[in-house]
Amino acid sequence: MSKLYVGSEVGQLRRVLLNRPERALTHLTPSNCHELLFDDVLAVEAAGVEHDAFASTLRDQGVEVLLLHDLLVETLAVAEAKQWLLANQISDFRYGPIFARKLRAYLGDMDNEHLASILLGGLAYSELPIQTSSMLQKMSRPLDFVIEPLPNHLFTRDTSCWVYGGVSLNPMMKPARQRETNHLRAIYRWHPTFAGQDFIRYFGDEDLHYDNANIEGGDVLVIGNGAVLIGISERTTPQGVENLAANLFKAGQAKEVIAIDLPKHRSCMHLDTVMTHMDVDTFSVYPEIINKSLDTWRLTPDNDGMMKAEKVPSYLSALEKALDIDQLKIITTGGDNYEAEREQWNDANNVLTVKPGVVIGYERNVYTNEKYDKAGITVLPIPGNELGRGRGGARCMSCPIERDGL
Repeated sequence: MSKLYVGSEVGQLRRVLLNRPERALTHLTPSNCHELLFDDVLAVEAAGVEHDAFASTLRDQGVEVLLLHDLLVETLAVAEAKQWLLANQISDFRYGPIFARKLRAYLGDMDNEHLASILLGGLAYSELPIQTSSMLQKMSRPLDFVIEPLPNHLFTRDTSCWVYGGVSLNPMMKPARQRETNHLRAIYRWHPTFAGQDFIRYFGDEDLHYDNANIEGGDVLVIGNGAVLIGISERTTPQGVENLAANLFKAGQAKEVIAIDLPKHRSCMHLDTVMTHMDVDTFSVYPEIINKSLDTWRLTPDNDGMMKAEKVPSYLSALEKALDIDQLKIITTGGDNYEAEREQWNDANNVLTVKPGVVIGYERNVYTNEKYDKAGITVLPIPGNELGRGRGGARCMSCPIERDGL
């Protein structure tokens, strides 16, 4: 059996987890999309077709594609997993004991295929055939959600991230995404692909309230050589970075963590929306955000089992040192200032590297793709007119679970 291990951002990608957008998108409306962290509503069929093109581009590159919906169905077939998920996602605290009990029983009787669709895609009160004496049920309107849809599950990168020989199950910042992590916790515990496999769970796997220690995978770049680059962003806190770093060091899986303090706004929600690793010595960068003025920290293990954080002069020199490279090649977003801003918004910098110098990106980002091409980076273009409305590119939509090191 191949090993669950992600040794870099650019080594040959071997296995990846995607989530084809389905039912959750049908529940997105102009009045609820912002609450569900989308800027717009997507054409559901077209988004599915675009996602299929992404998956087949990966398969053409010899990458094994796992789909979240299928993994969840197969996980629900394990009785213990189903019981745990229903207890956690349909808890007495969320629904009140009267409603929760009936709802758990109703969902528990469903076939696993249907149940997976509802857990991922949501359920409105108008679609619920059971009646209880619950105050919550009586006070809710027909179009209110009993179970909120999880359209952001499309971005499998964030919910969990594999770093060297283990995984972080990320405590997400926004309530609209927090239920996603439980699906991954169940899959990694009980699904036959993962159960009994030898890997470390660094963080986020316990039934705890992680308070302010938020981290999302879009901010985590496994740059190789035992180094990890993490963005402190709108959704990843310094507390989250320190907790993950401490556990990486404790497990002996990383030598250093470099943290960059990003501006806290939507256009650079995660580090990978403004910076990705494309070849051993090459990064794509949106220079309006990623520049020398950003505070950069270096975390390293200390002798007494603790760690120390020191401020370093620049992210560039920290990366060059970590990767043992004299000078990094930086490719900036293409076009004039207007075009560059537009293309960054459409995820020109959010590419997924499948092997050194070969990346998948949206075909609409013509100026930036041309720059990549001129710099010797091969871009495998995918359509993204609908998918891109969710503000995430190929890297956001993929969670590598097996990738070679440098």
